[in-house]
Amino acid sequence: MDLVANYIKRTAIKQLWENPAAPVWCSRLVLRPARLLYVLLRDLYKGHLTLRAMGLVYTTLLAIVPLLALSFSVLKGFGAHNHIEPFLASFLQPLGTQGETITKNIIGFVDNVKVGVLGSIGLLLLVYTSVSLIQKVEDSFNFIWRSRRTQGFGRTFSGYLTVILVGPLLVFTALGITASVMSTTVVQALLSVEPIGALAYLTGRILPYVLVCTAFAFVYMFVPSAKVRLVSAVLGGVVAGVLWEFVGWGFASFVVSSARYEAIYSGFAVMILFLIWLYVSWLILLIGAQIAFYHQNPEFVTPESYDQPLSHRYREEIGFSVMFLIGDGHLHGTPPLSLENLRRRLAVPSASLEDILQVLTGRGLLRETNQDPITYLPGRDLGGISVAEVLDALRSIAVHGPEDYGHKKMTSSAQAVVTQVEQVLNKHFSSQSLRDILEKQSA
Repeated sequence: MDLVANYIKRTAIKQLWENPAAPVWCSRLVLRPARLLYVLLRDLYKGHLTLRAMGLVYTTLLAIVPLLALSFSVLKGFGAHNHIEPFLASFLQPLGTQGETITKNIIGFVDNVKVGVLGSIGLLLLVYTSVSLIQKVEDSFNFIWRSRRTQGFGRTFSGYLTVILVGPLLVFTALGITASVMSTTVVQALLSVEPIGALAYLTGRILPYVLVCTAFAFVYMFVPSAKVRLVSAVLGGVVAGVLWEFVGWGFASFVVSSARYEAIYSGFAVMILFLIWLYVSWLILLIGAQIAFYHQNPEFVTPESYDQPLSHRYREEIGFSVMFLIGDGHLHGTPPLSLENLRRRLAVPSASLEDILQVLTGRGLLRETNQDPITYLPGRDLGGISVAEVLDALRSIAVHGPEDYGHKKMTSSAQAVVTQVEQVLNKHFSSQSLRDILEKQSA
């Protein structure tokens, strides 16, 4: 099996990345989508996305009732709570009649949640469980976008509550206004005129698919900590929306033909199908996010994955490249570089670059500006920053554990050799500053 998989992998890489004779139109229309499909299948095969989707299913089971209960309490104050059940029923529509059963049960659980009976501790647990689902989604997106950037707790918590409480209100209010406008006499008169009526009918048929794609694109645009371009978010939203509708149709056909599962699992068949549909839905959401990431960062569409940890030498090369790029821009008066600028120039994962920037900033070799997004400048005069100091900072980054892990097991001879190497490096590079190197290059 491994021999077959390796043969397929070598053949795919040779045809997709080692094919210089391919014409330009073939590269744009065939090779690029095929490469994207290859890296998506590779990521799914490695299991990172599937494990994240499984984790989201577990969190959903814990959070779905509290989440709907909080949204229900807000919508009830505005008289829009009756929209929750149709919305949930449309999501579970691929489950057929069993989806109706699950919808009624969930709404029954939501109706039984009494905030006044829960007390302060119960209310806090209710809010925490609801927030944990959105936090899990954000963590999954940050994993896809190779980002470890986090916002402050207060800002994060308030943003989550806004999504939970205000988001459903805005959505259902917009739907209510649309329904009211469509029922007015003027609009009805216009719809009776052709071809306006036919166009409105066609729009009504297409609108649900557009709304699904828009919802996916909105999530891809605003949930990740990284800055996502509109075009990439829309592309991911369209692919995820179409895939979700197509898979929903196929899943509905599967449910209709799954009578033997009911015979085997009896009453548990409803729950098992519900879990499968939750897993498929979350996986589609993550696949769309992955497509948006690869579209915005085509340098990551490579035969090999970027998930391996950086070697010590590669990390040092990246760190010195960061210092030289920022220092050269500072000397020539160009605008300071942000994390996104550096990532694009160096084509490295954001998470690895963030680790390096954090260490260099902590050592005072770089400093952050107050701009949005954050940009970086030299921490002090470039003439006062030696190569040895930068090298020492980069070598302090722990990859798999603490820096002193295993030092007690080193032999005295090994310690002596390492100490001698460090002394030679410090003696040779302590007198060389970044300014000297940059001025020599520009001369």
